[in-house]
Amino acid sequence: MAFLSDTLARVKPSPTIAVTNKARELAAAGRDIIGLGAGEPDFDTPQNIKDAAKRAIDAGKTKYTAVDGIPELKAAICTKFLRENGLTYTPAQVTVGTGGKQILYNALMATLNPGDEVIIPAPYWVSYPDMVMLAGGTPVAVVAGIETQFKLTPAQLEAAITPRTKWFIFNSPSNPTGAGYTRDELKALTDVLMRHPHVWVMSDDMYEHLVFDDFKFCTPAEVEPGLYDRTLTCNGVSKAYAMTGWRIGYAAGPVALIKAMGTIQSQSTSNPSSVAQYAALEALTGPQDFLAENRALFQRRRDLVVSMLNTAPGITCPTPEGAFYVYPDISGCIGKATASGKIITNDEVFAEALLEETGVAVVFGAAFGLSPNFRVSYATSDAVLAEACTRIRNFCAGLL
Repeated sequence: MAFLSDTLARVKPSPTIAVTNKARELAAAGRDIIGLGAGEPDFDTPQNIKDAAKRAIDAGKTKYTAVDGIPELKAAICTKFLRENGLTYTPAQVTVGTGGKQILYNALMATLNPGDEVIIPAPYWVSYPDMVMLAGGTPVAVVAGIETQFKLTPAQLEAAITPRTKWFIFNSPSNPTGAGYTRDELKALTDVLMRHPHVWVMSDDMYEHLVFDDFKFCTPAEVEPGLYDRTLTCNGVSKAYAMTGWRIGYAAGPVALIKAMGTIQSQSTSNPSSVAQYAALEALTGPQDFLAENRALFQRRRDLVVSMLNTAPGITCPTPEGAFYVYPDISGCIGKATASGKIITNDEVFAEALLEETGVAVVFGAAFGLSPNFRVSYATSDAVLAEACTRIRNFCAGLL
């Protein structure tokens, strides 16, 4: 009898975490490494949020809380959804988890049965398919390539839906591409979903506040109120509020689903950190002016990276609408050889050679379901990004 579960054969470790860990190991060994794999802001959590956490500690708010969130935070989340998205929820429709990942995982665990299908536009966040498989479902990846700016078309969505489809996972702006759907583009997708009442929508809005130029964020239940009763609108404080390590995510949806997710959480982690919940409460109710400042900073970095990578031979880098990633296409590098003689047969080999020869760590595109590409996180300083892009450009120019 095997000791390890057969479930492990269906999933793999997170490639983004693996790249980040590899970069740390090489740096610790003395290599000059620039890590562009981690998806987290490089600036600190705002002081008012840290102060709120300290006050919570001093006030003794360090005990167990309600399994899926303190009442004050749930109320603040309801206020946020109404203020920013025009969505009305009650606290009974809200759940708080240990990061956005747990929210998605709880929902899938609470709803999927063997044979249930989940439509996932590719490129996708690396964890979506594996979480679906862990929950016993079947991920159905639908490729949205560079020719559609990495956005799923209504025809593609329609063609992917079957009687077994239970969820459609929607992420805008996207990790890994930064692609954001306009209201009209999203309405075209929700029109398809309205014709298939058995399909639920899981909207991952984690990058809501990181949008650039004149792009206006919108979410499915906001665009099509008819989907309200079968949509789980997911978000968190990790990215916009620079709180990745605090591990607070949240979602709102139908009461029955929220209760089921609470049951899953009650038998796994129980409540999220009490102190982190009070910090998140301050994040959602405190000053919001820094969001615009950070957005401008990220837009400047985006423009820097896009402009420099588009001068690299063999690379095409689209301009994303949001998040803090770019997803360059390296079709022009495939089949070429490095100075050491390694043939670039795919994007994984490209990323390995780039790290070995230049010290720049990126995540290869196959991890996100679309090749030949790689993902760059530009959540670091202008100087570091300029140096990294220079190394990438020189590496590509040296391919034979």
